[in-house]
Order: sequence, then structure tokens, then C-alpha cells
Amino acid sequence: MGWAPAGTFGDMTLQQAKPPLRKYRDVAPEGDVPTTRITGLDPDFWYPFARSRDLKPGKTLAVKFAGTEIALVRPETGKPYALEDRCAHRQVPLSMGVVKGERLQCGYHCWAYDRTGACVSIPYLDRSRTLPNGVRGYACREAYGFVFVFPGNQELAEVTPVPELPSYGDRRYKARVLDRDIACHYSFMHENLMDMNHQFLHRSLMGRIRAKLLDVREGEDWLEADYSFARTEGKQSLGERLIIGSGNSDNYADLMTIRTGYPYQTLRYWTDGQREEPPALDLWNAYVPTDRAQHRNHTYGLIMVQKPPIPGVIHLLWPVITLFTQGIFGQDRAIVEAEQRAYETQGADLNNEVFPIIQSLKALLARRGVPLPTTDC
Repeated sequence: MGWAPAGTFGDMTLQQAKPPLRKYRDVAPEGDVPTTRITGLDPDFWYPFARSRDLKPGKTLAVKFAGTEIALVRPETGKPYALEDRCAHRQVPLSMGVVKGERLQCGYHCWAYDRTGACVSIPYLDRSRTLPNGVRGYACREAYGFVFVFPGNQELAEVTPVPELPSYGDRRYKARVLDRDIACHYSFMHENLMDMNHQFLHRSLMGRIRAKLLDVREGEDWLEADYSFARTEGKQSLGERLIIGSGNSDNYADLMTIRTGYPYQTLRYWTDGQREEPPALDLWNAYVPTDRAQHRNHTYGLIMVQKPPIPGVIHLLWPVITLFTQGIFGQDRAIVEAEQRAYETQGADLNNEVFPIIQSLKALLARRGVPLPTTDC
């Protein structure tokens, strides 16, 4: 489905904050905006829960998905695995335990569990006695420098693919890992990246940029938009030039495609607007909710930058690229956390959203997500 380019959207005045409500809710003047902010992320997908380097051999790592506590375990040899982070005995975290061979021993009474979560040993229990039930195990895989876990229905893990990121293994690219804890609902992250009309936010780092919407395509579980850009004020910074090249930024010659392919999000950028060529920039993001209300998320991602033709020069330039991307992501983080604070203060989603793409995106996230219990203010 294609859409005509959108027009220019002026400044919007938010409704005056109402007295705090007892429950969070989504509302709109027309009453037809989906309940995006009280929709949970579908657990039936592969999510990155940690960087591979942070899960050391013979160690554990405590992580969370929407309030569910999970222990990542890496034996001295062999693949990592994931278990419910509680001992079936006294409910203390298994992440406080000891890795012994392939087993995880609880640090309290040394109850031992295998990689499936089965209780396989209690040192002081007579061998003739039946061992008690263990804990839940989760499918776990490593890819792209991350430890992925499938937190949902385990029967679906084998038939659900880990996302494909072809640029990650391409020698023409150098990748930077994104690893940030952000105090907002994951939907604000999707909206921030999808809506390129927010370039004014980055004026201190990129000058004044005007975005032009070229096309929008959508399906049941995906939505993508094409943009082009023109610089109306200021000059291109060195960091921006190193990532996407100088291009011709005055006449909308470039092309950016942003896609929410539920539950992940990607951005690809072509300086010359030629989609047939490898993109200058390839970004992949996953937003993993950590608390039960899903008002916080941990963003894991990869920003893959095409290397210059001169061998090795990308490594010399990488500190500049890192500094620039940290600045951009820092501004995005501050603004989405401000959106979350406004939502919590007002007790409802009072956003006066006029951009059709974001209206469709909110509908997609609500349609594909799972219900969350209402939360007291």
C-alpha cells in the first residue's frame, strides 16, 4: 500500500494536563487511538538480553523481560542457556549461584539444575527420594555478538527465526553496538525513529534538516516509510559525513527507509538514493521491556557503517563516528524519556498525533502486542 507524501506539520499544543487518573489509559479527542501505551510486547520472538562479552565463561547474568527474571548461564565450555531466575527450593535467584560443569548450583543449599531447568541433584537428599520439579528453561542462542532468549511459548522457539542481519557479517561494514537502558515504553522508541519530522531536535549536531516523506508501505505486522532530506541551515558535521558521506544534501537526492517489522526496527540510508547499492548506513534495533508495566526498555542494536575505500581508515575515524552517534542517541533518549514522564504525570496518552504514519504505527503496535494489566498511578 502506497501513501502520498505528507505535508508540513506545524507546532502542536498539548492539551492541558488533567489531575492524575487512577489508571493509565489511552485517549484521544476522537476516542479511536489504539491503547498503545498499555500494550505489552509480544514475548513470542527472539530478543537480545545481553552482549555476549558480558556473559563470562563459568558465570551467570541476571536479566529481565517485562518483570520476569531470567538467569543467563555460560558453562566453561559449551553454549549458554537461560533459566527462570529462582531456585525451586527457597526462591532465591539462581543467578547468585555457581556454575559447575554444565550445571547451575543454587548458592544457598546447592540444589543443582541442568540447562533445561530440571532439578538434577540435592546433596543432602536420600538418593531413593524423587527429586522435586525444577524451574522453567528458555530457548537461548547467540548471534551478532548478543545472547538471544525466547521468553514466550517455548514450542514456538524452533519455528521462529532469529532476525537476519546480512550487513553484520559483511566485510564492507564496521559495526557499533547500541546498549542502553531507557526509561520509556517501547512504543515511544518506535515512534521516535519512524517520524523523521523530529530533525529539529538534532539541530545542534546536524544543522536544520527538512524531511520529505516519499512513500509508505504496510502489512499486518510491518510498516515502512521512505524519506529524503534537505539541509536548510548550517553545515554537515564531520561525524555525519563519515557515516553517510557528503552526498547532495540540498535537493533531496538521498533515500532513507525506516521499517518496523514487528517487534524489531531498522533504518537503511543510501546517500545517492539508489536502493540497488549497499546502504551507507544499516541500523537494527530491538527494544526489550524490563519492568512489568513496560515503562522502561533496554535497547540493543547495531549500527553498521560502510567502510571508506582506503583500508584501515575506518578505525582511525571511529572515535569521531562514536561521538556523533552518542550525541544523536543522547538527544533521542532525553526526549522519549520526557514523553514517558508526561504520560505518567497525566495518567493517559493525551498526544494530539496528526502524522498518519505514526497513527498507523500505534495501531500496528497495539494490534500485534499483548494486553497488560492496568497500573495504579
